[in-house]
This record gives sequence, structure tokens and C-alpha cells, in this order.
Amino acid sequence: MRGRVGESLVVLLAIILMAACAKPSTQVVLMPDANGRVGSLEVRNAQGRQHLDQARQSVQVVGKDQGPGLPEVLSEARIRVDFGSALAAQPKPPLHFLIQFETGSTTLTQGSKPVIGEILQAIRERLPLDVSVVGHTDTSGSDDLNNTLARQRAEAVAKLLVEAGADPTILEISSHGKAVPLIPTGDQVAEPRNRRVEVTVR
Repeated sequence: MRGRVGESLVVLLAIILMAACAKPSTQVVLMPDANGRVGSLEVRNAQGRQHLDQARQSVQVVGKDQGPGLPEVLSEARIRVDFGSALAAQPKPPLHFLIQFETGSTTLTQGSKPVIGEILQAIRERLPLDVSVVGHTDTSGSDDLNNTLARQRAEAVAKLLVEAGADPTILEISSHGKAVPLIPTGDQVAEPRNRRVEVTVR
């Protein structure tokens, strides 16, 4: 099988269905991602191929001596009946948080202070094994200064989280200086939205 968006879920559903069936039959379903986007997928064997590019579009392959059947779009009710347990077993998508800073400092902006509480709530609810804390700067200043400041911002956020009860062993701290701007700019541009720490709770 070849595909783009949605391929991992397609493969998961196909494998589970194969394990549940007594006869050598595989059903493949193309599912949208968490944002509703649908990619495409080609299902093929030595006897033929079918192309899927619609949400919940499905084909069935029965044995190696037959090509994939004609595609059909399954209803949401059918998906729940046939694949409900597989869908329920999926991990929740990561949560992303953005914390912004005053210029040239590790001081959170007033609007970003409540985000620390939101991150802590997500950690309590999800009990994650991994929380990434990544520091960034805008493009004003030297590379050395920005690399240091980005790291200090990430460490400042990690410290606030730990002081509020987060387990320090699940925090992964890193930084990119000015190399990965949220808002692309030229050099030496003081863009407030690029002065940030991005936190991802997985």
C-alpha cells in the first residue's frame, strides 16, 4: 500500500480486520486526520490496484488471486461498528501551547501567563510521558545572544511548570534561537510573535 495523509490509520484498520477474520480478507479504509484533511492511498497486489482519495473510502482484498475490489464510501455508523475498538485505541493527538515573552527577556507577556495553568491541566488530565518545551527568539540581536536567550526562555517555562507540580522527568527542553520563526521575517526584525516557547503535551 502507498499513501500520504491518513496512511498510518489505514494500515492499522487493515491489520486489525485481518486478525479478526477467519478467511484471508483485508479491508482498507482511508480516514481523515485530526484536522479533517484527507490524503490519498493506493491499494495494490499482483492482480490489480485501486486508488482511494475520499474520507472513509474503502476497498476489500480477498486472497492473493484477486485484485482489490471496487472502492465504496462507508458510513460513519459502519465505521463505528467495524472499527470502533481500533479507533478508540488511538492515542489522543498532541496538544500545543504558545507562550510569548517581552523583548530581550525571559519575562512572560501578561497574556501568556494563564497558559501555564492550561499546560498543567493538560498534564494532569493526560499523564503524558513526554512534554517538549522549545525556546525561540525573533531575529533581532546576534546569533549567540539569541541562542542563549531561547534556551533561557525554555528553562524559565520548565521551571514554572515544575514549581507548579509538573514532573521534571517528563520535560524535554530544547531551543532553536532565531532559526525557526513562527512569522518569517528578515534579519534584525523585532517580531513579538517569534519571541516564544512552544510546549507540546503528548
